[in-house]
Amino acid sequence: MKKIYIVILALAALCAASCDSFFDINFKDQADFEGILSRKNGVRKYVSNLYTYLPREERVDKYEGGVVLRSDETLFGASQYPSIMYRISWGDYSSATVKGYDNGTIWNRYYEAINQCTILMENVHLDQQDPEEYKTYMKAEARTLRAYYYFCLFRHYGPVIIWGDKMSDTDAKGEDLDRNTLEENVDFIISEIDKALPDLPLEISSVPTLADRTDYGRVTKGMALALKSRLLLYVASPLYNGCDLYKGRTNKDGKFIFPQEPDPNKWTEAAKAAQAVLDLNQYELVQPKGTTFADYAKAYQDVLFEKWNSEIIWGWWFRTWEPNDPYAGTVGGLLAATVPMTISGVNGPYDSKEKTSPKYGWQLFTPSLKQVDAYPMMASGRYPVTGYAKDGKGLDLSKPVVDPLSGYEADGWQDNYQQPIDVDPSWATPFTAHKSTVGRDPRYYASLIPNGFWWPCKELKVRVTDFQMPATDKLSAMSAADKRNPEKVPTNAWQPTGNINRVGFTWRRWYEAETPLNETKDYAAIQYIYPAFRLAEIYYNLAEALNEQPARDGQGACDALNKVRQRVGLNKIEEAYPGIQNDKELLRWCILQDKMCEFGMEAMRHYDMTRTMRAEQEYPCDHWTLHLTADNYKDSWQRVSTDYNGENPCKFSPRDYLFPMSADLMAEMTNYTQNYGF
Repeated sequence: MKKIYIVILALAALCAASCDSFFDINFKDQADFEGILSRKNGVRKYVSNLYTYLPREERVDKYEGGVVLRSDETLFGASQYPSIMYRISWGDYSSATVKGYDNGTIWNRYYEAINQCTILMENVHLDQQDPEEYKTYMKAEARTLRAYYYFCLFRHYGPVIIWGDKMSDTDAKGEDLDRNTLEENVDFIISEIDKALPDLPLEISSVPTLADRTDYGRVTKGMALALKSRLLLYVASPLYNGCDLYKGRTNKDGKFIFPQEPDPNKWTEAAKAAQAVLDLNQYELVQPKGTTFADYAKAYQDVLFEKWNSEIIWGWWFRTWEPNDPYAGTVGGLLAATVPMTISGVNGPYDSKEKTSPKYGWQLFTPSLKQVDAYPMMASGRYPVTGYAKDGKGLDLSKPVVDPLSGYEADGWQDNYQQPIDVDPSWATPFTAHKSTVGRDPRYYASLIPNGFWWPCKELKVRVTDFQMPATDKLSAMSAADKRNPEKVPTNAWQPTGNINRVGFTWRRWYEAETPLNETKDYAAIQYIYPAFRLAEIYYNLAEALNEQPARDGQGACDALNKVRQRVGLNKIEEAYPGIQNDKELLRWCILQDKMCEFGMEAMRHYDMTRTMRAEQEYPCDHWTLHLTADNYKDSWQRVSTDYNGENPCKFSPRDYLFPMSADLMAEMTNYTQNYGF
């Protein structure tokens, strides 16, 4: 009876946290509980609840998506109001400060999710109104979600407590709890996936009663295999495969928590797992509809803009911002946080009396100069910047190491430059462009807008002033057209604070050309599917694993990487780098570099840098930007570290590879083995 009582309390808490129409059932006793799960509507609502715990990877300022801001791909615009994840990038955190889900402590949330999955698995037999095939699917669905939520804990904290097929023990004494070993974590997650696979469909529509689009995003065989592929790639990687940081560390039972020596054969298992997804023959990369540069760019954009496209293995609707926010359930909140003020809202700032705003962007998140440098050159197919000089704070992004064979020019100007995609020359006329922006891969122009480029919307017909907004008094004296023209901004008109672009490049990854952004409703109407797993990742997983496995397959790795490169019209990697099939180190670097371009703002980069233990070399640096306080367009293209309004450079130390257990949790679990450095 006690167990049922615990179940009822858990369900009641979920009910209280959700809207009445979603789960409006009164829980009082066991009879109610059994009655709820005996009806198909009750079961469906319970299953829906299991999905409310999905990580908020699409919100890039905090929660799980905060790893975008934590990584080296993005800078935070409003640096005077840093989020917790941005403070973490400075090293400004401890186990005592990471309290609550919004500050990175996901422990309680995911163990609650795991318990809810277990409850459904144990009680789905109570359903009296659904066919056995559907009940079998729901049990496999809950099992797979439980495995996924364990993975979310694993990638955040490293090995955690595994409760197996039982609920977490609410009577357990804190001093008796410690983490299971890495092998025990991985074996359990993999075994859960393998148990679920026979009862998972290739397509959700093949399950009885699940034939319409409202059930898209539920667990399938492809999702389970993609999860297995990602997990085994992590497990083969240096952080989880015999790294020195965790050697000798044991749990309270005397077991080594991490492997003590690397096992290169784990790369072979990772390669097999990636191939298993491909062998389903269920997914295809979104392909260009022609052979023009614009066709290649459009194919890449449609990964986000085309709902439930052939490349998405598993995804969910964007859930950015808070439930009471006008953008809730749409991509609008993220988009509003990335676009510049000057492309919308000609009536100016927020009108508190009329409550008509925001009509303008906030520019909170901008691509880093490192992200900008990553994209390859279209003609050569080579990645132009191979590294940077170093200063006392880390990488000096003003001194890139340029590959002379790439065709890239870090300085200089090109007159009469015609922007290559999403604009019409009849209104987006040629202009003087910095040479570093010329001749790049289509993903470059599909993902960002450089300083001085046209914003891709004919209604506005403006070039983006990506250096800082003029001071209010001088702005008010300018015409709407002039204030958006980077060559007509008056001298010494820069405001030092506020919602201004602090880098010189604008993210446009989530912006589809010709979308008006004049009122809140324009932002709120934009809805995309967040591609939690997509086929491009599987090709990168396969390429990396084939390159690293003991029986190295350099050509196979190149072939897998080429699948993604060719989608945007790039030449084969072995044509760009002759002989790379036989160069393990170079191919490893190229795979990770291309993945940085492909997955910008998709919460992938940080985990790649931590699992490979490259973050110590890649993250530390000052806040390098374009010279945003310059008094003219051309001078604004200098790279400086003095214009950014942030006090602390990015840091990374060995303790940062895994997130700490919060001090509150450690006070309860006094014998739990904390992560290194905390």
